[in-house]
Amino acid sequence: MPDKDIETRLSAARTRLIIDKPFLGALVLRLPMIAADPKWCKTTATDARSFYYNPEYVGALDLNQVQFMLAHEALHCALSHFARRGTRNKHRWDIACDYAINPLLIEDGLKPPPGSLVEKSFEGMTADEIYPYIEENEEQEPLDQHLYDDQQDSGGRSDRSQGGEGNQQQQSQSQSKKSQGQGGSGGTPQEQQDGGQSEGASKPSPLTPSEREQLHVQWQQRLAGAAQQARQAGKLGVGMARMIDFFLEPELPWRVLLARYLSSVARDDYSYLRPSNRRGDPAVFPSLRSAQVDMLVAVDVSGSVSEKEISQFVAEIDAIKGQIRARITLHACDSNLVAEGPWHYEPWEEFMMPKSFQGGGGTSFKPIFDWVEQLDRAPDLLVYFTDAQGEFPDLPPFYPVVWLVKGKTRVPWGERVQLN
Repeated sequence: MPDKDIETRLSAARTRLIIDKPFLGALVLRLPMIAADPKWCKTTATDARSFYYNPEYVGALDLNQVQFMLAHEALHCALSHFARRGTRNKHRWDIACDYAINPLLIEDGLKPPPGSLVEKSFEGMTADEIYPYIEENEEQEPLDQHLYDDQQDSGGRSDRSQGGEGNQQQQSQSQSKKSQGQGGSGGTPQEQQDGGQSEGASKPSPLTPSEREQLHVQWQQRLAGAAQQARQAGKLGVGMARMIDFFLEPELPWRVLLARYLSSVARDDYSYLRPSNRRGDPAVFPSLRSAQVDMLVAVDVSGSVSEKEISQFVAEIDAIKGQIRARITLHACDSNLVAEGPWHYEPWEEFMMPKSFQGGGGTSFKPIFDWVEQLDRAPDLLVYFTDAQGEFPDLPPFYPVVWLVKGKTRVPWGERVQLN
């Protein structure tokens, strides 16, 4: 297929996304489309700055599949996959990212090309959650290329072997080539013709740390803006909306937020009451008065929360309670209260989990709240550690409740703190 026809197909696919799926269309518009040298680009690729494509590969796809590949690369950028890998293995991370993105696009009605990585059990999970399930010797490959750094390509090979000889020279030329094609309307910077054939753009240089940070902020802003436009148009799917809400949540550490809530219920205050037996100096000086905080800590032991996570949570509660003089009552629950509970800890005692108790069943939050109703007085604060996947009481209690949530499930009421 002639290059002009391929550019027209890409532009048509992008236009259809803008009209039918404004969220994805707004993101795709941010990526200039650049024809790449087939020697290094077998399908499509992104470096979080541009969309690279192999003309022969795009020419073999139908229009729906072209839309999928455009949206696929744009979502990699919008979800900041280029900035979130950290020290993880690149090959496994690239696979996890594709497993996270493809179900979202399919749910949104897009048609994946042959070879796309799709696993039903990973639906609704982020790349971070999927990564531990990817085997180290995984032989599968992402359909596209992720060109964010120069550690290794997605197949575990070095960048030099992927790009062929003279790769460093290609990298030095890539920025000038890309600058010629920033129009975003399908323009394709090309190398000098050799024998009547254009080789396309060379492989781009990897992101520097400053570029990575700057692009991360830019794509977060683009993600929020695109989501707002799509919501106003009434064209934002449920799966996409859930994903967007999760990634745009405030990223304050859960320990900071938890300490804030616990400190807010601490009952330390100054009193200016006149002493009952005043002698001598008639002046009244403020005196610090304190009252013990009664806090209930409930732990979901249905099996979805690991012992390590529970231990980290308990250690943090123990550190905070010493600062606010809190008396803690601990209870555990799956679909029923555990028979061994509750456990009580005075402010001067170390707060720790019992050595053993029975759990691992289904999940219902009602037993904890029903149990509180039978007490002489309600707690000053209830902190519930859970994945939030269970049956909630229909109405909230009159005392404050903080849900410390592992995962991205929402809660119907109370304060939700994300456990990152």
